[in-house]
Amino acid sequence: FGKMMRQPNHVRVLRRLYHQSLHLNNQFATVDPKTISQSNPHIVHNLISGEWKQSKKKIALPDPLTSELFISVQDTDKEEAAVFIESLNKCSKTGLHNPLKNNQRYVTLGAISAKAANMMAQPEISDFFTSLIQRVAPKSYAQAAAEVSVTQKFLENFGGDQVRFLARSFAVPGDHEGQMSTGHRWPYGPVVIISPFNFPLEIPLLQLMGALFMGNKVLLKVDSRVSVVMEQALRMLHVCGLPTQDVDSRVS
Repeated sequence: FGKMMRQPNHVRVLRRLYHQSLHLNNQFATVDPKTISQSNPHIVHNLISGEWKQSKKKIALPDPLTSELFISVQDTDKEEAAVFIESLNKCSKTGLHNPLKNNQRYVTLGAISAKAANMMAQPEISDFFTSLIQRVAPKSYAQAAAEVSVTQKFLENFGGDQVRFLARSFAVPGDHEGQMSTGHRWPYGPVVIISPFNFPLEIPLLQLMGALFMGNKVLLKVDSRVSVVMEQALRMLHVCGLPTQDVDSRVS
């Protein structure tokens, strides 16, 4: 009887991640949007093969409100960029997972999405991302908060088994004896996402998670002027359990 009442493994994973997220707050944050300034600047790092790294040179960005230099981003040259290509080449065309390989990752990514959604629903985290967007993009608090809300709802929608269901296969009876067509939703493998400045969180994170859900290895390139937002979002996802080598991020 005890075995019959035992919860499925993916349910236990979801419950554990959910309860952990209640105590995380914004421990992932490496910048305070309310105090960042020329006297208290922030450096946005590249993420390569699971490590946050700096380039030899940097580009200083002006504060949109005061014109003071308050954020520095990596000025990655051609030689330094080679490591990003090497990292992508480590992923085959079959991806990090697919319906026939490492398919437990569908459940894991669903749990990560649920955990991230729970974190972003917390007022402290929501205000953090809203204020950070405002520091680098010309938006009112309400506009920035709406972007955070859409992102949080997307993550919530794909919590649990929804990632697995997203990869649903199909089968179609053939037109002659013994023939049948079957299809699987397959990853591309190594992919690159390039996103604009006007939605620093919503566009890159939604595209990123969709690519990850399907098993792709992602190199993310966000507009350097607003890259601090996704840098912090990636740090949040790492705290939520995303393997640090699943995504590389090149600032410039």
